Amino acid sequence: MTTYTIDSSHSQIGFSVRHMMFAKVRGRFDGWTAKVDYDPSDVTKSVVEVAIDTASIDTREPKRDAHLRSADFFEAEKYPAMTFRSRRIEAVGPNELRLVGDLTIRDVTKEIALSVEKTGEGKDPWGNARLGFVANGSLSRSAFGLTWNQALEAGGVLVGDKVELEIEVQVIASPAAEAAE
Repeated sequence: MTTYTIDSSHSQIGFSVRHMMFAKVRGRFDGWTAKVDYDPSDVTKSVVEVAIDTASIDTREPKRDAHLRSADFFEAEKYPAMTFRSRRIEAVGPNELRLVGDLTIRDVTKEIALSVEKTGEGKDPWGNARLGFVANGSLSRSAFGLTWNQALEAGGVLVGDKVELEIEVQVIASPAAEAAE
């Protein structure tokens, strides 16, 4: 088992949600950490842990971001982080995985599943071992207590309930882990 940490300059956690029922708003979180205990001989024994700074949300609209940090949504001052910890990893096909784990937002924990593709591995020019992954999934924001909305005159609501997740990561082996190999 080798411990990897996130290479934040080559990784992102993105999301999209319907706005006014017909368009999507896209955003990302700029502050987060991740640790992957990776077992190359049996990837299903690996463990993934992620902590996301809720105040780091960025939708390219400062007023909307301030509203998302408020008690209507993430309540970032009271709940500064949302976390994910894997429960199990299932091999689906060559380089395809199903990552199932507990996501906690505002002290509400629900199981979610992500489709994961291992996009590659290798040594960088400085000799560090790296792995790359892309993950996609969705969640119901109301399941986590994020229920704020506004009815529209023409019917429907301002903010959709389904949040699409788009994650791309590059992780790097910690020097201590590589020395132990």
